[in-house]
Amino acid sequence: MTEIRAVTAEEFPQFEPLFVLYQEFYEVEEIDLERNREFFSRFLGGTADGWLLGAFDGDEPVGFGCFYRHKSSLTATDIVLMNDLYVTEATRGKGTGRALIEAGVELTRDWGASHLAWATAPDNYTAQKLYDSTAALKSIWIEYEIEV
Repeated sequence: MTEIRAVTAEEFPQFEPLFVLYQEFYEVEEIDLERNREFFSRFLGGTADGWLLGAFDGDEPVGFGCFYRHKSSLTATDIVLMNDLYVTEATRGKGTGRALIEAGVELTRDWGASHLAWATAPDNYTAQKLYDSTAALKSIWIEYEIEV
């Protein structure tokens, strides 16, 4: 059975290859291991920025979710943004992603936020199949970004 828990500083190095696999999945061109360390370590143990949860099969990391503390001016509430969800290919379809989402819902409740939100790539049909099977509603919003 998969266990979901906050990633500790001692366990963090085991997750670094998963960060790279996640970035490769989304075709990130310039993966920087040191930048990854600095970025993802800011969520260890739950911080003002958010939480890094790990999915473990025994002692082996098989996935992670990175959850940001965020705000919504539309609802004038705190929200949690599940910015990253990754499960190893061998573990997909076994409930690990769902368990990470459910843990994110608990984080959201515990923090007193109004809702958990996330986005995915339009062609990530595997993830969308999971997301469509949850209680989540698809947003009507279209995202834009400007690289600077």
